[in-house]
Amino acid sequence: MAGPAPPAYEWTGSATEGFAMSLGFGSTARIGQLYPSGGLCDYEPQLMAPAGVQFLTTRLAFRRTGLADDIALIKDIEAHAALLADASVDLIAFNCTAASLVAGPDVVNRRIHEATGIRSITTIEGVLAALRAAGIKRPALLTPYLKEVVDHEIAYLAGQGFAVVASGGRPCATPVEQGSIRPEVWIEEASKLKASDADGLLISCAGIQLAPVLAQIEREFGRPVVASNQALLWLALRTLGIAERPREYGALLAGKFDRAAPAP
Repeated sequence: MAGPAPPAYEWTGSATEGFAMSLGFGSTARIGQLYPSGGLCDYEPQLMAPAGVQFLTTRLAFRRTGLADDIALIKDIEAHAALLADASVDLIAFNCTAASLVAGPDVVNRRIHEATGIRSITTIEGVLAALRAAGIKRPALLTPYLKEVVDHEIAYLAGQGFAVVASGGRPCATPVEQGSIRPEVWIEEASKLKASDADGLLISCAGIQLAPVLAQIEREFGRPVVASNQALLWLALRTLGIAERPREYGALLAGKFDRAAPAP
């Protein structure tokens, strides 16, 4: 008797094997990362990065996860960005999804450039570019956000042409709570959205443990998956013209959608 038909979308990259964080010197590129102070997962872009790509992190004050906290995150962004410039980084990455969409990527990038003269990118830019490259128009949304932040993100995505058809997650009041959720929880939470008619899954937040299970979630969901740290790294590599792609963290980072993405 024939087995069930395979899903229309399938990615066969490993979800658990071959993990090795690149901890060497930035011989290919140095990326300065602006990251919330209470966040616990600033290591995730480094974990997924190719050898020779080094992330250097400076933190911005952030102890709660409401909309007001997202707005306040960029209060002193110039001073913090200038500290990264001291390390002669090639690119500055403002890595907080909610804060970058609340403040607006153009505002964030302008202020960083005026303070440092260095090009910058934001998490939400990576997310939007990744959704478009993967052909996702009706995503399911998975987050650790409070309801007010989820509602704001859904409205923001609608303004960018994306209709969120289902949402779920584990609301957290602090970034420490967000980062303390075990990676396996996100497998379970993603499975709850699988029955939706979404054409892909967006896992939004740079402050959660996700990289070790990202490929498994994508394989089980059966449609493209975009995640914040993954999308930020993908955009950073493309911005810097770095061709090497890790294959352990989903189709996006492996380069499956690069041809559909305009040059950054």
